[in-house]
Amino acid sequence: MNMNSKLEQLNESEVKKGTDIGGLMKFLIPSLFGVFIFLFPVFIEGTFNIPLGIITEFLISLLADVLPAIVTYVILISGLFTLITTIFKPKVILNSNLLNSLFNVSMFWTVTRILGTVFAFMTFYGVGFNLINSEVTGQVMFGLLTSLIVWFLVASYLMPYLINFGAMEFFGTLLRSVIKPLFTLPGRSAIDLLASWVGNVNVGVVITREQHRDGFYTGREAAAIATCFSSVSLPFCLVIAGMLNIDHMFLPLYLTICIAGVVSAVIVPRIPPLSRIPDTYMKENDYNEYIPEGVSRFKWGLDQAIKRAKDAGSFKDQVKQGTDVFLGIIFVLMPQVMAIGTIALIIAEFTSVFEVISKPMVPILQMLQIPEAAEAAPATIVGFIDMFIPAVLATGIDAEITRFVIGALSLVQIIYLTEMGTLLIISKIPVGVGRLFLVFMERTLISLPIIALMAHLIY
Repeated sequence: MNMNSKLEQLNESEVKKGTDIGGLMKFLIPSLFGVFIFLFPVFIEGTFNIPLGIITEFLISLLADVLPAIVTYVILISGLFTLITTIFKPKVILNSNLLNSLFNVSMFWTVTRILGTVFAFMTFYGVGFNLINSEVTGQVMFGLLTSLIVWFLVASYLMPYLINFGAMEFFGTLLRSVIKPLFTLPGRSAIDLLASWVGNVNVGVVITREQHRDGFYTGREAAAIATCFSSVSLPFCLVIAGMLNIDHMFLPLYLTICIAGVVSAVIVPRIPPLSRIPDTYMKENDYNEYIPEGVSRFKWGLDQAIKRAKDAGSFKDQVKQGTDVFLGIIFVLMPQVMAIGTIALIIAEFTSVFEVISKPMVPILQMLQIPEAAEAAPATIVGFIDMFIPAVLATGIDAEITRFVIGALSLVQIIYLTEMGTLLIISKIPVGVGRLFLVFMERTLISLPIIALMAHLIY
């Protein structure tokens, strides 16, 4: 059904009637709670964070001693049940929607999960090949997963309050006239964009994935949001600045990241490969952002938000959704991240692949008058594997302006296989490794001149 037909079927009496106070409260209370948890900035211990980050970091410190074992045995369960499902096809798994979605996968992902299980055990118990369980490969991934499992635990159960109770409908209606022409995205993505930008990068991808599954984003829109807005958190930017010894330049660094990030987000969705992804939905719903004639933007947004809140279901429904999301992440994502991330780090650390493919970046850096261009070139490409590696490579560079450029670039590129790249690949969002690398290179080539110009103005 086209949009004009949908508008013709709108019940004008519902638009014009008075506000439902009960519905208004069901919209306001959970939505304000969700916005507070995911978006409200809190200044604590000398830096900004969000309540979600504070809760997560507290739990990580509280569970630090047991998290490695939890991660290991979660991965073992995933690998074991996936292997059993692939070989024996037990009906108890195949007849369960949840278990079938978790463990009935293709042969490629079965092999990947088995590798992830082997890598996790080698790393946890310190056995096997040093190539796999070294401090720069398996241990990096293992440390990452111990924090990720807590991030996803907290976010999975709190996310429904941000996306299910009308906040996205309300702000989507108000901001559509800005978001749509600027980024070619629906207005309701405004909350998603902010949550992706200020929060944890993987949480942003999960929010986008859930909205795509529920039919609120097309494949192109979901791909654009996930690859252009899932920025790293402010605390992580501080960590990178500290690693590169440019923390005294943090404010201009973060301003540079914001400018380059916004420019990239304006351009990249308008060009291939993202522009060629079909604007099709996974499933239909009756949501639309078109405002009937004679109705104010605020009134229509409020009506849409209340309608969404009343359809959100009970507290039990939110817990069930959170549980499904969390189980889907830990049993699907974690073994695959362990496998893909470890292999990617082996390639980055023990081969010259990235030195070779980064050769064309040397003349570009020289043209932009960036000192030590040859030494900096690999750091401009290797961020596709992991966000930490560019900073590690750049710590040995003498020129502060070059470290500034590499630090800002690594935080703008945002697509890396060890976390969010793998999360995207296993989602239903229509991106694969090839598309992700093309978008990564586009963001690199668009952002680099902007970052270089800002660096020259600052230094």
